[in-house]
Amino acid sequence: MTKASRAESVASHAALVLATLFALYPISWVVSTALTPGGGALRASAIPIPTHPSLENFRVVIGLGSDHPSLFARQLANSLVVAIMTAIVAVLVATPTAYALSRFRFVGKEFGVRALLATQMFPTVASAVPLYLILSALHLLDTHAGLVLVYASTAVPFAIFQLRGAFNAIPRDLEEAAMVDGATRAQAFLRVALPAARPAIAVTALFAFMSAWNEFILAATLLSRERAFTLPVVLQSYVGEHDAAWGPFAAGAILVSVPVMILFYVAQRQLLAGLTAGGVKG
Repeated sequence: MTKASRAESVASHAALVLATLFALYPISWVVSTALTPGGGALRASAIPIPTHPSLENFRVVIGLGSDHPSLFARQLANSLVVAIMTAIVAVLVATPTAYALSRFRFVGKEFGVRALLATQMFPTVASAVPLYLILSALHLLDTHAGLVLVYASTAVPFAIFQLRGAFNAIPRDLEEAAMVDGATRAQAFLRVALPAARPAIAVTALFAFMSAWNEFILAATLLSRERAFTLPVVLQSYVGEHDAAWGPFAAGAILVSVPVMILFYVAQRQLLAGLTAGGVKG
């Protein structure tokens, strides 16, 4: 190795280390605040290290010793059910739709694609009032079914675009060869195209899960019962108009992040493969 290449390697590794430290520094503040007893803020310092670390804030969030110790578990289950059902509904609706947009020609196809794209241009808060009125008319306010319906309606357009690119990247020759051998179009879709698009489907489901898991505005608008709250709404309750319980808030933020971290770790191979699934042509 020459001196120039060695210096380049050292510089690149140093840049990566600095970037990692830059990304982890805010997380270290959250962890330190969560471990600070009493919910008080840490003293200003370059390195946030709690002097007397404690799990008191985690016990407060979970509800140990309170009158309702099972409330947090119920709210965690609410978030899991809503996020999982949103991912399932989004994938079930978007997969055949994306396949049809990728493989078939029909009247209104281009208009439909543009209409789907237009739905992504509006912020979530702009649709809060219309969605509230619709769910009220359907008697789905303050229910998880209504929340799943709302989340799925916003996740489906993105899922369609993601999966359409994945299906475009799959050679048509594979399905045509299967149909030459006697398979129907449906069998070619189920046995050829669908397995080939599995990484992209996994990534799409993960994104739909995360969007529902982290969403706050619609959940706070459409839910009013404490036992029906999802975790982002629970976290907001620690920040009041005149004061904030930063210790429990930080502890709750860590607890909310754990399921997503586990999911990313389990699905990391599918994630890497799926992110490039539509990169050949789209």
